[in-house]
Amino acid sequence: MHLLFQVSIIIFTYMIVVFLIAWAKKDNSIVDIFWGLGFILIAAFSLVRSETIDLHKILMNLAVLSWSLRLSISILARNWGRGEDFRYKAWRDTWHHFVIRSFFQIFILQGLFMLIIALPVYFVNSASAVELSPVDFLGMSVFLVGFTFEAVGDYQLKLFKKNPANKGKLITTGLWSITRHPNYFGESLIWWGIALFALDYPGGWKTLLSPVILTLLLRFVSGVPMLEQKYKGRPDWEAYKKKTAAFVPFMKFL
Repeated sequence: MHLLFQVSIIIFTYMIVVFLIAWAKKDNSIVDIFWGLGFILIAAFSLVRSETIDLHKILMNLAVLSWSLRLSISILARNWGRGEDFRYKAWRDTWHHFVIRSFFQIFILQGLFMLIIALPVYFVNSASAVELSPVDFLGMSVFLVGFTFEAVGDYQLKLFKKNPANKGKLITTGLWSITRHPNYFGESLIWWGIALFALDYPGGWKTLLSPVILTLLLRFVSGVPMLEQKYKGRPDWEAYKKKTAAFVPFMKFL
């Protein structure tokens, strides 16, 4: 509980700083760049506090580091010079008492979700040393599949948008032919894989709350629904939607 309190203070201090930067730049979408970096901060803090550092912890923290850096760098490169993302701009244009509401509904709320999703990270880092088990190899395998979906999906989208002939079109090839959101699906798998590292410890099953919450958010709240709202009503989108799974590849009902 003491570690949870400390991590909470760090996260919410971090998100206040990010809010102040966003306020100064008039661009709340930079929170997406700082999202991944926040997990590096949590991992580093909890690992430094750890009484023991073993291969089990090293592997999990390397997984978190690689995901965090790739995600933040990818979003930074994609958004560089483009201004505020359309979703955040829509809120800026329609919300009353925008500054206060954005502080709580964007930054503090994301800080709360960061605290929940990072649960396996500081849980494992605060635990005693253990040897690697088959569950850890399963976790790393799930992580790598998720990382591949997220990274390859983003790369395929980048190449698609780079071609002038594709302007205004939807990407429906590669991983995007089996799921409408390979990057979101990949991120969900990544955190299922990370959470599996906690199952070697008593009570570690409780950290499965992390991937459950993240998956629900991506699939039903802030991921898929918000992004797809942009394309609603387009004939090409509706046709693509009918034949392609929203989240889990090949499973149209998911």
